[in-house]
Amino acid sequence: MTLTGNWSYPTAIRFGAGRIAEIAEACGAANIRKPLLVTDRGLASMDITQKTLDLMVAGGLGRAMFSGVDANPTEKNLDEGLKAYHEGGHDGVIAFGGGSGLDLAKMIAFMSGQTRPIWDYEDIGDWWTRADPEGIAPIVAVPTTAGTGSEVGRASVITNSETHVKKIIFHPKVLPAVVICDPELTVGMPKFITAGTGLDAFAHCVEAFSSPHYHPMSQGIALEGMRLVIENLPLAYEDGTDIEARAHMMSAAMMGATAFQKGLGAIHALSHPIGAVYNTHHGTTNAVFMPEVLKLNADAIRERFDNAAPYLGIEGGFDGFCTFVQAFNDQMGIPRKLSVLGVAGDRADDIVAMALEDPSCGGNPVTLTAGNLKPVLEAVL
Repeated sequence: MTLTGNWSYPTAIRFGAGRIAEIAEACGAANIRKPLLVTDRGLASMDITQKTLDLMVAGGLGRAMFSGVDANPTEKNLDEGLKAYHEGGHDGVIAFGGGSGLDLAKMIAFMSGQTRPIWDYEDIGDWWTRADPEGIAPIVAVPTTAGTGSEVGRASVITNSETHVKKIIFHPKVLPAVVICDPELTVGMPKFITAGTGLDAFAHCVEAFSSPHYHPMSQGIALEGMRLVIENLPLAYEDGTDIEARAHMMSAAMMGATAFQKGLGAIHALSHPIGAVYNTHHGTTNAVFMPEVLKLNADAIRERFDNAAPYLGIEGGFDGFCTFVQAFNDQMGIPRKLSVLGVAGDRADDIVAMALEDPSCGGNPVTLTAGNLKPVLEAVL
């Protein structure tokens, strides 16, 4: 099977091995003539990034890069990126990398023409209407991991460096104009990043599928996304050069981010404050929480997973799915306890309070309280 295609949903996507060669053409389609490539520090010196910069030069786009992006990007990273954007006279952004690089790049484009502080655009009610849509620069997104799906998202997660709280910033025009999904860019991912990002995509699909909100399109996308992860993440984990498995994982990542329009839940509500306070890897943290959150939500989601399990190739309905999830984590080298990731138990009450403020709570199938969240946290500390 040739895994290549041009898709128009949920935005213009150029999918297939080798398609990074179309970066200049993609920028032209987005009306970008002088882009700033935004990525993280780890990727800045890697071959895939340098080759992309070479392609930009060959296409007459210049060679500008900003890489001051933390693993959990903050407003300080954003301020530095905006300075680079304005001083360079740029007219658009190439968001290049994993979730952190993509999220910050999208916010640089979003904030490039705004006058209010970023926190005024948090995903609360209609706060997004405060933004001037004419002040949002165009974005071309190039994911180099298969996890967050931020390349097809209309929001970014930014950590407030003073309060250590993750905030979701939303605007419809933050959706990239063009996405290049080239699985060859993910071949160099180390095993622990392949696992953590892949399980992030899985968490997006599981939580979207579990959400009680009515959104049949997202429900179907979430189900197929789970299947793709179950069948392909072990292959990509064991053999990083398996380009077909890498391609299917890139699709699953986009599907998870598209599906969670239906909602997220307790996994993300707890993972966000843990990541903000302890700077843990987001997808890995999600994976640690998943078995306990499935138990929490069991009564509300049992029937739908009983129906889904045969399609996913899992015997035993919901209970079989729960058993599978723990074994899947173990297979991918995911620790069973957060302490392995450097998380202490001294701030458990603070973490629970922050989780209850997280907008992800609204998509959980069971109403979340301090009484039912704290046992979930304590079980994995």
